[in-house]
Amino acid sequence: MKYRSAFEIIGPVMIGPSSSHTAGAARIGRVARTLFGKQPKRAIISLYGSFAKTYKGHGTDCALVGGLLDFDTFDERIPSALELAENAGIQVVFLPENAVTEHPNTVKINLYDEEDELEVVGISIGGGTIEITELNSFKLKLSGEHPAILVVHNDRYGMISSVTSILTDYEINIGHMEVSRKEKGDIALMVIETDQNISDTVICELKKLSDVTQIIRMIE
Repeated sequence: MKYRSAFEIIGPVMIGPSSSHTAGAARIGRVARTLFGKQPKRAIISLYGSFAKTYKGHGTDCALVGGLLDFDTFDERIPSALELAENAGIQVVFLPENAVTEHPNTVKINLYDEEDELEVVGISIGGGTIEITELNSFKLKLSGEHPAILVVHNDRYGMISSVTSILTDYEINIGHMEVSRKEKGDIALMVIETDQNISDTVICELKKLSDVTQIIRMIE
């Protein structure tokens, strides 16, 4: 992993003790909440590798739940996140797993409420830097550091062109983009990181595309 600046090595302003086990975990939890679009009623958190072994001692459990409560890495409420989640009516279950993953700081978060559910897999790389590697079984690469949209759509000819044409019309520059699909002709996912936040007007235009089934927006 190459760091872009010294601040990524030092890590973000945070509640300790560890940038990877605490700050990174809080960021993963917060991105998961953003992708879910609301506060969940239930969270099943599966921990792997180093996370599974040290999540209580390093405060990873509090940090992940703090993120789900929309707390930033420096929020002083993080140490009390488990109690605050219980008071908010959120059921949280931690599952330390023995499976070997590609990265030692890996977590899978399953979120639920009465209507929706979401599965997110994230890794904490170090210095508070994270990467979301799966969303509902779609492989992706999302840092959570930039404005982004995730476009779920039917796998049809011309969809990439249709989406990027709308972004071009509104002079939105794409910093990173990738597309994945489960099977040819099935559901596909576009992950588009941009240089600026995307307005409601643009989101409405994208939703008008006939084969778009869902759009998730992440604001910087």
